[in-house]
Amino acid sequence: MDLYEKIMNRQEKISLVGLGYVGMPIAVSFAKHVDVLGYDYNAEKVDLYLQGFDPTNEVGDEAIKATSVDFTADASRLKEAKFHIVAVPTPITEDKVPDLRPVRSATKTLGQNLTKGSYVVFESTVYPGVTEEICIPILEEESGLKAGVDFKVGYSPERINPGDKEHRLENIVKVVSGMDEESLDVIAKVYEIVVEAGVHKAESIKVAEAAKVIENSQRDINIAFMNELAMIFNKMDIDTNAVLRAAGTKWNFLKFTPGLVGGHCIGVDPYYLTYKAEQEGYHSQIILSGRRINDDMGKYIVENVIKKLIEADRPVKHAKVAIVGFTFKENTPDTRNTRVIDIVHELEEYGITPLITDAVADAKEAKHEYGLDFVAMDDIRDMDAVIVAVSHDEYKTLTVEDFDTLYADNGPKVLIDVKSMYERADFENSNYIYWKL
Repeated sequence: MDLYEKIMNRQEKISLVGLGYVGMPIAVSFAKHVDVLGYDYNAEKVDLYLQGFDPTNEVGDEAIKATSVDFTADASRLKEAKFHIVAVPTPITEDKVPDLRPVRSATKTLGQNLTKGSYVVFESTVYPGVTEEICIPILEEESGLKAGVDFKVGYSPERINPGDKEHRLENIVKVVSGMDEESLDVIAKVYEIVVEAGVHKAESIKVAEAAKVIENSQRDINIAFMNELAMIFNKMDIDTNAVLRAAGTKWNFLKFTPGLVGGHCIGVDPYYLTYKAEQEGYHSQIILSGRRINDDMGKYIVENVIKKLIEADRPVKHAKVAIVGFTFKENTPDTRNTRVIDIVHELEEYGITPLITDAVADAKEAKHEYGLDFVAMDDIRDMDAVIVAVSHDEYKTLTVEDFDTLYADNGPKVLIDVKSMYERADFENSNYIYWKL
């Protein structure tokens, strides 16, 4: 009886190492079929799960209350499982280089609790070579076991899209890889327990690692192209979205839109790829050019805020500006690596301290990550300009009348619609100076 069969017969458990926006939904999904141990070093987060709360809003409180996942912050309990999935963040440093400390730390913890016959699958986004050149040696050193003999290792890149209720673990094809044919077969069968769309068996671990970083690098480059178009068309006084709607009538036109690019994937993964490329002696041209464009969008948006304030005959220094929405994308509480923070910092360069509100964001996380305090929407009054930065569902239905309450009564009102959610004519007909990407 192989490990897959033992897992199906509940003789062995699956563990999830890391219970964030990726790991927790995976744990909940597997727990519908097999026994799952969910581990995270953050005892406070684990306690929320034990109380039936979902701080990520990925599966919801009811699903957490109903799940059979055995949540724990006790790393020694990892010895109870034989199939381990590592799903921890892989951020970048301020210098835009990979920060492998979380994955190194999780691997060390797992290695200290690894038992013979175990399988370890990494889901964290990394550059090609990390699993075999960095993670396996750590596992061997901490466990005293030999990879390929006492335990097996694989890599399966996560494809969960935070806040996306349509594209889920179950209906996205899962790329899987293993260090040999046996491990590839077992890993594929285990993921097929939950992935209804099926699996794609990659030829090697490095192929699977590379596939992940290019998926998001491709999206990053396409969005950078849209952002560059937005800057060009803005100078020509052409509506970018009108152009994209027209071009989108062609069957093979790729429908991307301009905007801020943050989060832990699209704004991060390209740097993992270019870092490894530079180690191999190749300096990226297209990928890093796209990154520079996207990283500068916060500055570009604020430059236009300032221009519109001047157009409205309002003083720039100490202007009253509100930012509506702070998360890295719509309908998720996650504020990590949000590029809205670039807007905040750029405004501060002009002597403007904005008020920030977000109906969805994890306020505690934002305080910890950025030292920011949010205000309620009802507390925003007498503004000179309002920047709607995130297209949460709650903000899509706001009307001209709703916005009217946010401004001082006298003079034109400046509205910056980063996500192009509203109709320009509605606002320009109501004494607004309206600008969008």
